[in-house]
Order: sequence, then structure tokens, then C-alpha cells
Amino acid sequence: PIYAVATAMHGMWGSFWVAFGILNLLISTHVIVEPKPKFAELGFWFIALGAITAMGTLAVLLEGNFGVFLVLGTLAAGSACAAVAFIIGSSNWTEVAGYVFVISACLAFYVASAMMLASAAGRVILPLGKRAPHANVPGQPVPSPIELAWAEPGVKHGQ
Repeated sequence: PIYAVATAMHGMWGSFWVAFGILNLLISTHVIVEPKPKFAELGFWFIALGAITAMGTLAVLLEGNFGVFLVLGTLAAGSACAAVAFIIGSSNWTEVAGYVFVISACLAFYVASAMMLASAAGRVILPLGKRAPHANVPGQPVPSPIELAWAEPGVKHGQ
């Protein structure tokens, strides 16, 4: 289900942002010098991020959630553009990557809002582009609740 994709994407991107923060801390404190104009090592990070995100995109498409597919697809495309930008040292590619990442962030805001509203209301408020047509009609009950089927993770029932 989508939980596996969500876990993989949040874990990978969360780890990236922690590492990116540490990298920028080291650069800002002059412990290391930022390579200019190319930063191929950072470009290779984006290759890995883009490849794994692309696989998550495919997994979500197979599940039939078009909203999350758009978010992950633009995120993978932005990663590819960023990889090119850092590897060849191109400010034009950096700008393209920035725009694609902004589009992904806007889509993520919409999809996250739609999921939160559906979870809180117990019905569809904003369509998510799911495969089943009735799952996209505002006011309809949520076809499958956005929750873990067995309640809390790591808790064994009957303890």
C-alpha cells in the first residue's frame, strides 16, 4: 500500500535534508569549501534521490493514486534537473530544477491538504485523482480510511 511508499520517500528525503543541513553548516563555518562552479558530489546525491523517487512514482501509479503520482513525478524530475545542474555547473539547469521543485511543493500542499481533510471529515473534500471514480467525488465517504489497519504500529493486540 501507499504506506510503504510514504515510509521510503519520507525516510530517504528526510535523511537527505539532514545531510544537506550538515553540509551547509560545514560550508558556512568554513570547515570545508564549497566547490564552484561544479559540485558533482551533490549532483550524485540527486541522481540517487531521483532514481528512488522515480520508483516510488511508479509504485504509486500502480496503486492508482494520481495526486501522489504527480507529486513524486515532479520531485523525481526536479532531482534529475538538479543532478545535471550540479554535475555540469549550470545556473540555467539550477533555475529549471528550482521551478520544478516549486511545482512539486505546490502539488504536495494540495495532496497533503486533501488527505488531511478527508481523514478529518471522513469524506472526500478535495479529489486526489484516485483510480475509482467515486473516490474523487466531494462529499462521498472515503473509500479506504487513511489510517493503519491494525491501529498503532508496533503494538501487539492483547498485551
